[in-house]
Amino acid sequence: MSRLSRRARVRWALVILLVGLPLYIAAAVTLVDLFDRPNIVVELLIYVALGIIWALPFRAVFLGLGREDPDGPSKGR
Repeated sequence: MSRLSRRARVRWALVILLVGLPLYIAAAVTLVDLFDRPNIVVELLIYVALGIIWALPFRAVFLGLGREDPDGPSKGR
């Protein structure tokens, strides 16, 4: 498996956040609406569990994006 470049990871992260996150929200709300309104704590636990399940496959894409690009131009020079 080849590693993605930083630029590709940034682009995929944007696609995931702009397309995948709204789709996840719609799916999560639809899933919870299939049942009668559960207790607020149970509903919160369902949303947290679904959020973790959604985020785990994309961990590698988001890992290290908040750091400075090690291959980019140096700001000190």
